[in-house]
Amino acid sequence: MTSFPLVRLDQVAEVRLGRQRAPKDHHGDHMRPYLRAANVGWSGLRLGDVNRMNFTDAELETYRLLPGDLLLSEASGSPGEVGKPALWLGQIENCAFQNTLLRVRPHVHDPSFLLHYFRFVALSGGFVPEARGVGIAHLGRARLAGWLTPLPSGVEQRRIVEILEDHLSRLDAADRSTHACQRRLILVEEAGLRRLGVLEPHEMELIGSKVLDVRGGWSRSGKHIVDASQGVPYIKMNNVTRRGRLELDKVVHVAAEVADVTKYGLLVGDILFNSKNSGDLIGKTAVVDKRISGAVFNENLIRLRFDESLLSEFVAIWFRATVMRNAIREAASASTNVAAVYQQQLLNMSIWVPTISVQAAVVEEFETLRVASERLQHAAVKAQTRSRSLRQAVLAAAFEGKLTGRHTDDEIIEEMAAAR
Repeated sequence: MTSFPLVRLDQVAEVRLGRQRAPKDHHGDHMRPYLRAANVGWSGLRLGDVNRMNFTDAELETYRLLPGDLLLSEASGSPGEVGKPALWLGQIENCAFQNTLLRVRPHVHDPSFLLHYFRFVALSGGFVPEARGVGIAHLGRARLAGWLTPLPSGVEQRRIVEILEDHLSRLDAADRSTHACQRRLILVEEAGLRRLGVLEPHEMELIGSKVLDVRGGWSRSGKHIVDASQGVPYIKMNNVTRRGRLELDKVVHVAAEVADVTKYGLLVGDILFNSKNSGDLIGKTAVVDKRISGAVFNENLIRLRFDESLLSEFVAIWFRATVMRNAIREAASASTNVAAVYQQQLLNMSIWVPTISVQAAVVEEFETLRVASERLQHAAVKAQTRSRSLRQAVLAAAFEGKLTGRHTDDEIIEEMAAAR
């Protein structure tokens, strides 16, 4: 759908699949940095985590990245990620690439022009019909090499890049503003959580002294899973979010006759504590609400029932406070392999027990922040959806030869975005 002449990519560029990773290359005398699919993002290269493997000098000559090379994701479990491109500018000396990436080394094109073109194809799903495979979709070197690619004159390529980057820079600025608003709200909440830890020792009590009941969960097997209409909801650690919410879109159900509801049943107001997880996720906490009253829970969760001196919503907020997070991390650090906090460790931790009116005020403050956060998140999702639509429209207009660099471009872009 381009107005420019089309040529096979391999007629105007070298297309190569990266080097396969093998155990024998984990060590050697020529360890070199290399990029993989995880290093390619929609906004460019992610170079904070670059791995190394052994490349001989001859192999490095074959797989070395040079400024102006383009890297495309060769495969992904998500078809829409296949072909995602980024431009290499020589950021790391003697850097190579793995076979999860395809390298395009242009001989005729302006690299920035090709970057925008491949981003347009990937964002609009153009590579998806070409991807092959079950579970993991592969683009493949041969298919990319035969890709019909627009080839306007060099002057026209540079003009398109200049116009595109002007439009896209404004969208980038809007995206940064959206992310900044989201970040500010998170910082406000984090400041509130830190304030909860600035307390006098006499205001603190052991969690164990306030708990009426504590119990670890139940381990089910695959044969226990049944249809939702026939079973009892089974709550797992991935149903508890970092921010203390319950996500129930993917709850599994277990047969009622094997789920011991008397022993493992959940009541409104119970606290669920994630006792085993990775180091950064352990300690996630949520309050049981009426949606899952009567459900059972798995062995990676601990159920806590507190006496009337504590509001459940306040307890859930406290478990996210900095002082409590530090205590959880310290307890978990003593475990090996998977981070774990055991019941007795949890009961020996401290909790702030102010008056009910103070607890209610804290809950109200954080509920106000939660509502604002969800409203902002909803607005951010809409803004991101619109930004993606506008990006596709800008790129489509560019490669259909409709952009002029004048103010009328905005009307064309809006019209094309509305039609998508």
